[in-house]
Amino acid sequence: MSTETSKTAPERENGPVQEERNDVAHDAPSSPADRRRWLALAIVMTAAFMDLVDVTIVNIAIRTMREDFGASTSAIQWITAGYALAFAAGLITGGRLGDIYGRKRVFLIGIAGFTAASLLCGVAANPDILVVARLLQGALAALMVPQVLAIIHVTFPPQERGKVFGMFGAIVGLAAVSGPLLGALLIEWDLFGLGWRPIFLINLPVGIMGVILGRKFIAESKAPKALRLDLVGVVLATLALVLLIFPLTHGHENDWPTWGFVCMGAAPLVFAAFIAYEKYKIKKDGSPLVELSLFKVKSFAGGIAVQLTFGIATGIFFLVWTMYMQMGLGWSVLRAGLTGIPFSIAVSVAAGLSVEKLVPRFGRKVLQAGALVMAAGLLLYIWESQHYGMEIASWQMAAPLIVMGVGMGLIVAPLNDTVLSEVPREHAGSASGLINTTGQMGNALGLALTSVVFFGLIGDDMVFGPQYVDAFRGALWWVVAVLIVIFAVMFVLPRRALAMEEREGAAEHAGRTPEKVPAV
Repeated sequence: MSTETSKTAPERENGPVQEERNDVAHDAPSSPADRRRWLALAIVMTAAFMDLVDVTIVNIAIRTMREDFGASTSAIQWITAGYALAFAAGLITGGRLGDIYGRKRVFLIGIAGFTAASLLCGVAANPDILVVARLLQGALAALMVPQVLAIIHVTFPPQERGKVFGMFGAIVGLAAVSGPLLGALLIEWDLFGLGWRPIFLINLPVGIMGVILGRKFIAESKAPKALRLDLVGVVLATLALVLLIFPLTHGHENDWPTWGFVCMGAAPLVFAAFIAYEKYKIKKDGSPLVELSLFKVKSFAGGIAVQLTFGIATGIFFLVWTMYMQMGLGWSVLRAGLTGIPFSIAVSVAAGLSVEKLVPRFGRKVLQAGALVMAAGLLLYIWESQHYGMEIASWQMAAPLIVMGVGMGLIVAPLNDTVLSEVPREHAGSASGLINTTGQMGNALGLALTSVVFFGLIGDDMVFGPQYVDAFRGALWWVVAVLIVIFAVMFVLPRRALAMEEREGAAEHAGRTPEKVPAV
């Protein structure tokens, strides 16, 4: 979910900020009263909602899928991690393709492909087909999602964007709350005897309408001086991720073979080759996939570490939490979905309070408090799981989930702005995209690590009961440890992020004209 909240704003990576300003000048509607832009907004927000729901809806269906297919633990992990991996690997590339070929065109290709991949998921005859379909979904979401805020940016005049971005935030919160509940209801209703399959098939009418209406109402826009696409950088970055995540996911069921350790050992070497090539790319034509100079900013480098580790923590928690309730306690999908509502509400309330009231006054301490509060909620959950055992009730879980939700809300809402506060304004776009991409990478890595911290304690059987409960507690201790690391790393973040007006004033005082970058 956290990882779900932060992933929704990668579109600022689409290229240099100056290009976005040119877009506004050339592509913004001539009349602010143009009603077509509100229809365009509804279309792109619906697409974003569809993607966010698809991330959260799958976890609730894992037990049903496993029972239907008799799937292995690695297949279950790839159904979730595969989407996150493909999405993370393609985010920056998707944004760049929108700059080059047009945001409307790439958005329509993305939503059409996402809809087709959803159909493939819904009719999958075995776990292998479902995993491939999920990889395709993630890759096509990476084409679709980066265009959403970019289209909003070039469609709406500056005075309306604050209201529009606020509406977008509300959509994010609604998706977080409704995803698990919608999934639970669809499975519980067992529409047409299809079991879990409607959680994917429901995307079909939404996606088809999105394509039809998008062609009619979305205005085309592209960056006049878009950078070239760094295909070699894309291949190297993706290969490094796969070399790390694939053996982690498959290692347990294959008794940790030698080839797995070889792959994991090769991952840092490929990553080093990626960095070397990006340096070469900067000198050659100034169009790298990743702007390496950003890492000279200490707060940004630390923020990347926070996003990566936070993604790992949430990737582990949400998967093992679902398995605990359904496979360990034997709860129905509906009961599991309803149990998570207090958590989602707490995240939404704390996020609003954090941005509006707390961070402007207390700065970095709010984020650090969020990490500690979330860890405290996990410790309470561990105690309750031990104390009540198999007899624990949904209402008893509400307390630790609310504490955890408050902690997560204190972190996810202000994190991006805090991390970006010391980044040069001309690099704000690529920096924001890199932050969100890193969060998705962490999420994929966390899902892969469940093979070590959760499934490794259970085995690959289908037994319900105490072994899942014990493994759940063991996994939560790992998440607590990661949150303590996050708390420590947050000390490199600025004590207080400057507001937009203060940054512009500081820039003018320094004798330079600030770039007008809309806040994400």
